[in-house]
Amino acid sequence: MALAPSSFRVAVKASVVAVAAVGLVAPGVVVDQYGDTAVAASTTVVPRPIAGWQHDRLTSGVDLYRGTASGRPGADHWTVTVRANGAHLATEQGAETLTERLRGAGFNARSERVEWPRGSDRKGLVGVRVRVGEYDIQSEADAQRQALAAAGFEAVSEWTGADGVPGTGLAQVKVAIVDPRRYRGALDATYGTGVAGREKVSDMAVANDALLGVNAGFFVMEGKDGVPGASAGIAAYDGELQSAATNGRIAAVLRGDGLRPEFKKLSTELRVRAGGATAMVDGVNRVPGLVRNCGGVGGDSPTERPQHDVTCTDPDEIVEFTDELGASTPAGDGVEAVLDEGGRVREVRARGGAVPKGGSVLAGIGEGASWLRTHAKPGTELTVRRRILDERGRELELGPQDDIVNGGPELVRNGEVAVNYGADGIERTGDPSFAYTWGIKRKPRMLLGVDGWGRVLLVAVDGRRPGHSDGFGLSEGAELMKSLGAVRAMALDGGGSVSTVVNGKLINSPSDGTERPVGDALLLTR
Repeated sequence: MALAPSSFRVAVKASVVAVAAVGLVAPGVVVDQYGDTAVAASTTVVPRPIAGWQHDRLTSGVDLYRGTASGRPGADHWTVTVRANGAHLATEQGAETLTERLRGAGFNARSERVEWPRGSDRKGLVGVRVRVGEYDIQSEADAQRQALAAAGFEAVSEWTGADGVPGTGLAQVKVAIVDPRRYRGALDATYGTGVAGREKVSDMAVANDALLGVNAGFFVMEGKDGVPGASAGIAAYDGELQSAATNGRIAAVLRGDGLRPEFKKLSTELRVRAGGATAMVDGVNRVPGLVRNCGGVGGDSPTERPQHDVTCTDPDEIVEFTDELGASTPAGDGVEAVLDEGGRVREVRARGGAVPKGGSVLAGIGEGASWLRTHAKPGTELTVRRRILDERGRELELGPQDDIVNGGPELVRNGEVAVNYGADGIERTGDPSFAYTWGIKRKPRMLLGVDGWGRVLLVAVDGRRPGHSDGFGLSEGAELMKSLGAVRAMALDGGGSVSTVVNGKLINSPSDGTERPVGDALLLTR
């Protein structure tokens, strides 16, 4: 599935059309060296609609397009990928050795090189996959996989449409374009009824009478990784920080009505003061000691760099809990200082309990617990300072209506594809298979961008459904956003979380087979 405009096949007309009919960077756009954009007050160029796609005008200033991108008919098939020591990709030498073993066992194996996609921060070979057979139906591939297993090989049945190879694949795409000059509502981020816990986008949309809703940032799925439903990265709602940053990872800042998103790589610095004593606060609304997606502070292990879908650890932490948590704080070793709305310590207790309305809780483990026992005596006033910093070290001030949602990686900067697998934690040192399976292969994706006319682009791509929709790789998603005229763009949470709701009704096909409850959502409120 090639993403050049001339290579798109749109099901509506069953003909090749130009998805990029909206143009690239519009006149009047100013882009600085950091990728911050500002759209001039007036431009004489009127953006055109997406040619050939089904179009619905939801209201003034909000247009919804639906189309299909596909590769060559008949290019995709089932195959069996043989894993090398549990990994989808091997080194060149490892692939050669594995191929020889397979052939010695009577299997007609082949090796396929996987290169870093164009526009990414990495070049050259990612790794080599080793495969056996080409089949029309999955059951035939499964039979071959079972034969390989009987011979001592670990293998998986795979649909090649998901490989990310140009000229292959199929993707069902929904594109919502919001013009802030004409739309009279707002783009708001919401966590639903509480920071903790998960809710469906459709439920959050109905509760807020939203015209349109999509899933937003990464969140904790399971209790072993933290507080389920809480953000796994920076999050702020109505001007209040509710989750610390995955330091250096891209995020979207929605100021005021939210219709002019700013894309920034953010970090957070938090400290608590008791008299003349201060200590680092490691996080907000998460389990002390568990840092989902890493990118934290204070000596986290194995790294303080972002590492997507990895939970780093730290035995010595202080974590703040806000009264928006919507649940009891997590129980465990250590202590908690319960603060009233003025920051005065009401009590010091064992971990696990309610957060007082208007107040907060500081939970400590290890050295963090020791600091609280020493300095957070009942009646003592504690002051927590929270700073959000951009990549230039400038402090980001939030107003009472401002929101931040996390995501990643960055896709488009200065109107060009710019996928940074390393800085966003998609590439794992010594494990090329993760970047391949999570980023290069096609998956369901939710993408957010701003085009050269200052319009918001909300793009949902279904995936993991062979014969219906394979999805996009990250770089393919970046190419799509560029073709739609994006000057900045980023990925939001993807996979089974991808949900697009219009007037309370789900309009895409989630890969889980049903709508997944998520951590937060972006809503077009009326």
